[in-house]
Amino acid sequence: MPPGTETSTDVESAFARWLTPLVALDASDRRADGSVSLRRFGYVRMLTCASGPLRLVRGPRPAAPDTEEAVALLVPREGAARLAQDGRGVSVVPGESALVDLRRAFTVEHEGTARTLFLRLPLHALHVPSVPLRSLTARALPPPAGSAAVLPALLGHLETSAPRVSAPLGERLGGLVTDLVAGLVEDLAEDTEGPAEDDRHPLVVTIRQYIDRHLGDPELSAELVAAAHLISVRYLHRLFEAEGVTVGRLIQRQRVERCAGELARRGRSSPSIAVVAARWGFRSPAHFSRAFKSVYGRPPQQWRRMVMSGTADAPGTRV
Repeated sequence: MPPGTETSTDVESAFARWLTPLVALDASDRRADGSVSLRRFGYVRMLTCASGPLRLVRGPRPAAPDTEEAVALLVPREGAARLAQDGRGVSVVPGESALVDLRRAFTVEHEGTARTLFLRLPLHALHVPSVPLRSLTARALPPPAGSAAVLPALLGHLETSAPRVSAPLGERLGGLVTDLVAGLVEDLAEDTEGPAEDDRHPLVVTIRQYIDRHLGDPELSAELVAAAHLISVRYLHRLFEAEGVTVGRLIQRQRVERCAGELARRGRSSPSIAVVAARWGFRSPAHFSRAFKSVYGRPPQQWRRMVMSGTADAPGTRV
């Protein structure tokens, strides 16, 4: 079998190993039969499940502490899929897709013969950590438009050509797929979270945009942010009380997330960890290592090796 490709007729076991622990039942609540194929493209996993009537149930039990935080894009190929998560339910038909948070309880049901693709991506790689996933799951996404319109064709190509894709090319294609999915998620966030953004103090929105533009500046701090907006540091902290994070903590977390996204996406061709850390405003490798571990639970060197290995237990858990 070509590298990066696996198949299994044990539906429940395959999903538990490659996607997330769940129970797979048929229409009679017995163990489901079917076939699951796995294709790897760097840190992206593409699972295709072909079966008869099927119900996948991910219970409320928390994931193991070393389990990577991940989401899945559900893409029906044949037959409709009924997805329920976070108090919402939606029917997703071929041509549409939906987002699933793999850390929390959900169900996916097929009433008849179906073939469904699950695209599993590490949460950090989507580069949208500030978006509350609870507001984005179980919503039908229409066919993508704009630059993301190439995603359906790309996924179809990857499904059929995986055996002929080399590991280095697979990593690059996985990064491209991630960028396109991230665009879909950002569009969905704009549709679902406009009122919440409007409820913020306008200056908070402006300051967050300022921080985002200046993350690479080692001098960026609460004092610099306050001075740039002609307010006191005390007033700046008051503005961010409702955000649930201090300005200093926000700057550090966003810097770490930018570094993680760059280290993971570029794979074997990425620059050194020290170069990436400096690019995003860290003054020393030691400072970056401590900050990275506080967010992802492991030093960047170890985390990066495990992401590049593509193993099922590659940790990316944030603490």
